[in-house]
Amino acid sequence: MDVEVAEELTHTEGQAPAEDRLAELYERHAPAAGRLAFLLTGDRTLAEDLVQDAFVRVVGRFAHLRVPDAFDAYLRRTIVNLHTSQLRRRGTERTYLERQRHGSDPGEVMPDVGERAELWQAVLELPPRQRAAVVLRFYEDLSEHQTAEALRCSTAAAKSLVARAMETLRKRVRRDQP
Repeated sequence: MDVEVAEELTHTEGQAPAEDRLAELYERHAPAAGRLAFLLTGDRTLAEDLVQDAFVRVVGRFAHLRVPDAFDAYLRRTIVNLHTSQLRRRGTERTYLERQRHGSDPGEVMPDVGERAELWQAVLELPPRQRAAVVLRFYEDLSEHQTAEALRCSTAAAKSLVARAMETLRKRVRRDQP
């Protein structure tokens, strides 16, 4: 892109309205951007949406571009970034749906809120270091080594804290059951 395109968007005196300049800029860059987006997506509709989203983002940030003459390069980079984000989002959605499909058993019993409250009360009654070890290890899902680092103790000590806490919790849960 040459300097005249940058001037089209920034200079308004004696020029056509901003909408006309934007339309001309879109007409100039959309075909190449559309080809790129189509090659990335393989779907014409998705490609068109990708180009429009990228164009809106780049034009919205035009005043902040480091090199306004490189509009086409920024547009290409934005198309690739949006496509990558779209793929990532789609992968996350698929993973979630897959988990939902496999994880939801119609015969599955809903958790007992009362039991959960009792278990939480038992956790709160643990000594502070044991409670911290259990929370770090199972709630925060830290490894034994990471738990030890967080507690500023050896890995063996962290494992011992977790083991003692779990034993105490097992005894309390068994005692409370009929």
